[in-house]
Amino acid sequence: MTTRRGFMAGMLATGLAPKPSWADAGNPAYLSAAKRPDGSYHLYGLDDLGAPLFSVPLPDRGHAAAAHPTRPEAVAFARRPGTFAIVLDCISGGIRSRMEAPEGRHFYGHGVFSADGSLLFTPENDYEAGQGRIGVWQAGTDYIRIDEFSSGGVGPHDIARLPGTDTMVVANGGIETHPDAGRAKLNLPVMRPNLTYLDGMGRVTGQIELNADLHLNSIRHLAVRGDGLVAFAMQWQGDGAVHPPLLGLHRDGDDVLLLQAPDDLHRRMEGYAGSVAISSDGGSVAITSPRGGAIQLFDTDTAVFVAELPQADVCGINAGPEGFVATTGNGTVIHMERGRVLGAESHRVAWDNHLIRL
Repeated sequence: MTTRRGFMAGMLATGLAPKPSWADAGNPAYLSAAKRPDGSYHLYGLDDLGAPLFSVPLPDRGHAAAAHPTRPEAVAFARRPGTFAIVLDCISGGIRSRMEAPEGRHFYGHGVFSADGSLLFTPENDYEAGQGRIGVWQAGTDYIRIDEFSSGGVGPHDIARLPGTDTMVVANGGIETHPDAGRAKLNLPVMRPNLTYLDGMGRVTGQIELNADLHLNSIRHLAVRGDGLVAFAMQWQGDGAVHPPLLGLHRDGDDVLLLQAPDDLHRRMEGYAGSVAISSDGGSVAITSPRGGAIQLFDTDTAVFVAELPQADVCGINAGPEGFVATTGNGTVIHMERGRVLGAESHRVAWDNHLIRL
């Protein structure tokens, strides 16, 4: 008599069994790291409204995560200058694998998969050389490091993939750090942030730098529209009395467009954009500032400032069903549409810096 277990074993042996998908994990819409009241750290899967669907323990504070394009699997990265990354099974909540940065390297808290999900790319710091590297990992049962290449600059904080391609864009923040110095910034007088485009083999296909008077404006975080338009958020490392733009738009091969709110609102951001996102319809771009306690919205086509929404300790943001969803260090999840808050829910966690959309 054929048992169900025997039938499934036969299906697996012949490769006919259905492979788990994100639907099997409850169709989460977002991933976010968080700190619980007991001091423990977790990675959460959230639904469209920001309600938790699952959580997986982390060994220390997380920063952002990379979601596999097809498998219900995510890689949670340690906050800079952490050296761990945890590969999580988002169905069982178990740990599939643990990645460690090679000796002499640390992660920056971000990563991205190739279009087919076979490779994971991780921004890293070669801290003895003071140069950025991109680690290449085979995304199988175990995540094995198989290669690395230059990030095209110093301090590669974030990385994203242009939709439908294996072209990557890297936010080289320009800031040199070393674990022996904690989170200290070691090269501010000579820092040179850039935005670098790389193909899947690590070859530079495009690169832009800001004007010399903006060399202290660290390019930190990225969002990419479906047509390849890149939005980047910046963090000013210079004189607090100076208030440069904190948001840029760029398409490979074109000039950079810098955006900012009216002066009084712009100054309230305190030179710090924590996260950036583009709405699902592509018509709006948003940045957050936990220091300034605000979300600022702009029109992507006209570059015109649209609205500011005050929100204490807000940082994580991403596209929502109709507009944007944002998270705060106070545990709030906020829903926005057309420059106004539609609703908010509170949770007994402190959401970390980023909200990753699946």
